[in-house]
Amino acid sequence: MDTGDGQSREAQDPIQVVSLVSDLPENSMVILRDFHQFLEDGNPVLTRALKDCLRVGKTKGKAVLLLGCRQVLPAELEREFVVVPFALPGKDELGVVLDRIASSAGQPPPDGMTRELLLDSATGLTTIEAENAFALTVVESGGFNPSIVAREKANEVKKNGLLEVIAAAGSLDQIGGLDQLKQWLLQRKDAFGDEARRYGLPSPKGLLIVGIPGTGKSLTAKATAAVLSRPLLKLDAGRLFAGLVGQSEGNLRSVIATVEAIAPCVLWIDEIEKGFSGSRSSGGSDGGTSSRVFGSFLSWLQEKSAPVFVVATANDVTQLPPEFLRKGRFDEMFFVDLPNEEEREAIWRIQTAKYGRKATEFDIIQLARATEGWTGSEIEQAFIDALYHAFSRQEEPTDLSLMLQLSELVPLSRLMAEQITALRAWAKGRARLATKPPAASEKRKILTAA
Repeated sequence: MDTGDGQSREAQDPIQVVSLVSDLPENSMVILRDFHQFLEDGNPVLTRALKDCLRVGKTKGKAVLLLGCRQVLPAELEREFVVVPFALPGKDELGVVLDRIASSAGQPPPDGMTRELLLDSATGLTTIEAENAFALTVVESGGFNPSIVAREKANEVKKNGLLEVIAAAGSLDQIGGLDQLKQWLLQRKDAFGDEARRYGLPSPKGLLIVGIPGTGKSLTAKATAAVLSRPLLKLDAGRLFAGLVGQSEGNLRSVIATVEAIAPCVLWIDEIEKGFSGSRSSGGSDGGTSSRVFGSFLSWLQEKSAPVFVVATANDVTQLPPEFLRKGRFDEMFFVDLPNEEEREAIWRIQTAKYGRKATEFDIIQLARATEGWTGSEIEQAFIDALYHAFSRQEEPTDLSLMLQLSELVPLSRLMAEQITALRAWAKGRARLATKPPAASEKRKILTAA
């Protein structure tokens, strides 16, 4: 449609639309909305027609503007266009949307702490998504409820299948042991605040946790968000990769844009070695897509300025490329080993309380000794099995029934003894121990007693 005289011309296909540009007068601007959908298939005829259109347009003062929700350009056209990315709205723009919804609902604009919580909950949404969330909270609660806005943001983030907002984060009290890792996190609990910036502290980059499966790595990642008092987003690295050319790189850009818009936040990448382990050989398997995505991710880890704390967990760190482990990507790398006897006692107390039983009803010390070489998740599963057994007999679990369950289970330390030994050997001297070594603990006790 010509905005000057209101006349419109019919066109049945995109090639016909591009050909009509030559009939327009000089010094015209052509806006092609959602035209990126026609460029996804890489139609060579359309690509050539658009390239000729741009060449003629430069001599006649005709500018072509493509509008789309994502960048889709064939390689032949990448250098023909100037790409202008639009970032997600900040708090100022979201505040305007909030005031408009309040005005249309006949309510006073929220202020003070309520306003800050609403804008924090809406950060990372588009203006339309934020408008819908603000309107929904008025309909549901009769006012403005930040928890409803946060719930809607979680639903919107989940739609693309790349990120997930974890609503219920854990706490350090749910983790048995790992004293050095806990202390390290607690030292950084206020690192995102204004006082830390005035002090001159840079925002912490993140944490890499490697170790044996079932030893509390994922639980620690969840607890990190609670310690830092920031929202927790989970990324499945494997979902970044897609079949269409350029879509994997576009997925990563979308994730980074969303995470930085929600910042300050915690980004959790679970079992990261499964998502990026093939990057070293991707040239012969996927045309180098994995290498490009991994390289872009490494660059973002190194150069990011947004306050995004990245927590990555890995079971087999030997599958990760060495450049991923270099200092500067993460603030620290911790190794989580099998729990010692003191930690197993803490785990037994946590698990009995978690399922509504009192630790005093059991011989925790003997149970901890009987589960030497067991992971925390194995101890939990053993207690669950004992609960099932006791429930079927209409009784409560006892030390005897627990010991019977333990005798029937084979821990991971026996099934994967060789792999665990190799992982321990790799971590020695390379990673910081999440638990204080026994020698250090005993030495401290002697010094304290003296």
